[in-house]
Amino acid sequence: MTSEPNPSIPRLDAPRLNRQVCFAMYSASRAATAAYRPMLDDLGLTYPQYLVMLVLWEEQPRSVRELGEELGLDSGTLSPLLKRLEALGLVERRRSVEDERRVEVFLTDAGAALSAEAGRLPQQLADAAGLSPAELDQLRDTLGRLTAALHSSR
Repeated sequence: MTSEPNPSIPRLDAPRLNRQVCFAMYSASRAATAAYRPMLDDLGLTYPQYLVMLVLWEEQPRSVRELGEELGLDSGTLSPLLKRLEALGLVERRRSVEDERRVEVFLTDAGAALSAEAGRLPQQLADAAGLSPAELDQLRDTLGRLTAALHSSR
């Protein structure tokens, strides 16, 4: 005679939520986004808008296609973001003179000036996390390797 397992007693062989890398990454991502929210509110940006601006602060102009590839966003997601950034007066979209099918995104003077204010955000996040710059660099590098490995394994 076999007895039915008691549902109130945890199974020792069951996967544990707190042992899952996926949940740790999910939780960390949500916490980081929440930590950024008040800082970005001061800049008048949402987190996805901030990511677009980061790419443009590195190099501009960038085509809409290049932005999508860099950020891993499709045009259905990216186009409304760019439209809102344009309405805020931070970017300008223009058709390429070499290829009219290509839309290039440029920073406005206001968008370029915002980079100076945004420059303090990484340190503010490090302070909020209680991690040293070296620890954050190591974490970023580890997550980058993880992302690359998971993309290449598909």
